[in-house]
Amino acid sequence: MSERRSYPLQVIINGRHFEEVIIDPHYATKHPEINDSLILALVGKLNGREFQPEDRDEDWEFFMLDRVEHEGKMYRLVWCTRDSAIFIGVINCFRR
Repeated sequence: MSERRSYPLQVIINGRHFEEVIIDPHYATKHPEINDSLILALVGKLNGREFQPEDRDEDWEFFMLDRVEHEGKMYRLVWCTRDSAIFIGVINCFRR
């Protein structure tokens, strides 16, 4: 499996400023129609919005968004972040 990839991306989510998106390559094994460019576009759509975490493990928060629209298609985006981190980690992404 390939390594995680990092991209600069300025977004504000839940009132927090993020400067980086780290994408785990997990999605590629079962969802080859998804690519990093699509994931970055989906994360960009989160800018300025508020979300409640699905789960929390110590200082990590995990989010699962079921209906993120892009070009008329819906996607599920699974991502996480840590307290005081300036990055978002995308765990998985697939079409709904």
